[in-house]
Order: sequence, then C-alpha cells, then structure tokens
Amino acid sequence: MSAFVGKYADELIKTAKYIATPGKGILAADESTGTIGKRLSSINVENTEPNRQALRELLFTAPGALTSLSGVILFEETLYQKTVSGKPFVEVLNEAGVIPGIKVDKGTVELAGTNGETTTQGFDSLGARCAQYYKAGARFAKWRAVLKIGVVEPTELAIQQNAQGLARYAIICQENGLVPIVEPEVLTDGNHGIEKCADVTERVLAAVYKALNDHHVLLEGTLLKPNMVTPGSDSPKVTPEVIAEYTVTALRRTVPAAVPGIVFLSGGQSEEEATLNLNAMNKLEVLKPWTLTFSFGRALQQSTLKTWGGKVDNIGKAQEVFLTRCKANSDATLGKYAGGGAGGLASESLFVKGYKY
Repeated sequence: MSAFVGKYADELIKTAKYIATPGKGILAADESTGTIGKRLSSINVENTEPNRQALRELLFTAPGALTSLSGVILFEETLYQKTVSGKPFVEVLNEAGVIPGIKVDKGTVELAGTNGETTTQGFDSLGARCAQYYKAGARFAKWRAVLKIGVVEPTELAIQQNAQGLARYAIICQENGLVPIVEPEVLTDGNHGIEKCADVTERVLAAVYKALNDHHVLLEGTLLKPNMVTPGSDSPKVTPEVIAEYTVTALRRTVPAAVPGIVFLSGGQSEEEATLNLNAMNKLEVLKPWTLTFSFGRALQQSTLKTWGGKVDNIGKAQEVFLTRCKANSDATLGKYAGGGAGGLASESLFVKGYKY
C-alpha cells in the first residue's frame, strides 16, 4: 500500500535525512527518572531534579562535542529544562545544529501467557503528547520494543505484538510531525551463539517492516534503532569484523533502501566495543544503502559520568572525556576510528541483565 503523506511529509524526510548525516549520530539522554537515578547512585549522587539537570547541561554544553551529533533524545523533564543561566536546552541544541528528540513510550509490560516476554505501553494520548512535544521543539521520537532470546523465544506472539506496536507508534508520530525512531531491541541476555542472534534479528526486522508498510508509514521519514548482531552475554566474544558481517547481512536482508539511516543501540557493550563494532561495519565493502551510525546512551556517557562524579570541579575534565567519545563514534560512522579512545573506563562492560530503560 502507498505510504501516508500528511502535511509533515517533506519535513519528516528532511529531518530523518539530516539525523542520518554521515559523521554524526545521536546521544540518547532519555533515561527515565528511575534509570538516571541508578546512574547517579553509581557515583554517589542523589537523584534530584537539579542533579539530573546538571548532568544534562554538562553533556549539552561540552565544547566541541555537539559537532559530532545530529540529534539528542530527551526525557520529558529534560525537554522543558534550561541551563543554569536560563537558556532552554532545546535552544542550546538547535543553535548547535542538533535536533531535539523525545522518548514517548511508557516502558514495557509483560505479555500474559508468555515466559516473561513483553510489549511496550504508551498509546494513551500518544497523538496529543506528540503534538505537544512538537510544539516544545522536538522533531523526532523514540519507542523501545524489547525481545528476548530463549529456548522458544521470541515467540511469534511477541514478535507480532511488538511489530504492530512499533508501527502504530510510528504513524501516530508522523501524523504529528515527529520522525519515529523504530527500536526493536533483541536483548543480548543468554548463552546463544551469533548465528541465533542473526536469525532472530532478521525475523524481527522482517515483521517490523511488514507492519510499518501495513500501517502506511513513510519509510523515508523514519530511522531504525536495532541491536548489533552479537553472541549472547554468556557466550565467548567474537571480533568486531565478525559482528559487522553478521549485522550488515541481517540489515541488508530486511531493511528497505528507503530508510535513510540506521542508528545502533549499544546494548550494554563497553564504550570501546560499541565504537569498534560500528567502525568495522562502516569499513565493510558491501553495498549499504543507508547510513550506519549510533544512538548511544551508556556507551557515550559512562566514562563521562564517572569522571564527573557530581563535582563542579570535574566538569571540564568530564566534558573532555565526552568529547573524546563523541569524536570516536563520529570517526566510526566513517570507518576511520583507530581505537583506544578514553582508556580504561571506556573498556568497562555496561551489560545489565534484562535491561529496563
């Protein structure tokens, strides 16, 4: 069926294409209040609104860092926050050529009758919220669907429910001027091999694009945020080159060329692993009709967070660490990352079992 063409069609295409600019990527700073609380508690900082604001201001005002970014995903609270000097974060980002985005899902809920599989909630007043976020300056959105690998998982029920949910969310976003980032995350939890992850990822993506077409979603005005194809968290690691080959193969088989960009999630990999894997994909000499870039949360922020430690005196040093990670990933989108950006902290695993965002 033909794609939906509403009043925002041209703008959606332009926004999606801009976010997918080679050399740039997305900072995912859309952690919910609970999730950011866990990050702050890891550095012994209290989860208060001023502390959450301070962390985000540190990131958004880091000298030179925003030139490596084309978008930042915000949590609702952050969309309306300002710098200490009173400038709205949305203005700070826009002036730096970075498009503000917004997380619109309300987390996952268990699918009854399954072994802990989930679907994502957040459809209540989604259209009205999207319209409100557009008015506040957001131009793209994110919705995370989560699938797990098990003996019989993901079940067809979980795949279909999540594919339909992502498609419904995507068309509602487009009706209200927001480019939807479609995020079907296959969790790394488990002891499966990379072949199993590839098989599941292909099946999930095939179902997602069938659903997007059924819902008349304008693919040129969307972005995909998938997992990289890797072995399970309890399996032996493989090289970035192997991950690149399996991941790009899965995407070439399932993602239409109409999609302008694929923005990977880091999925608990260390900062350095995520960057090296992205770099290896961009070095692969096969036809890739879409930009391959990043939409990293933990893999852009973790060493910055630890360097900051909640102390004003450490802001400059933390911003330098953030700049290093942004530049490293910018280089990786061009296949030009030489490795070794940010030392020991960047190599720490960020894996969390059954990760909730």
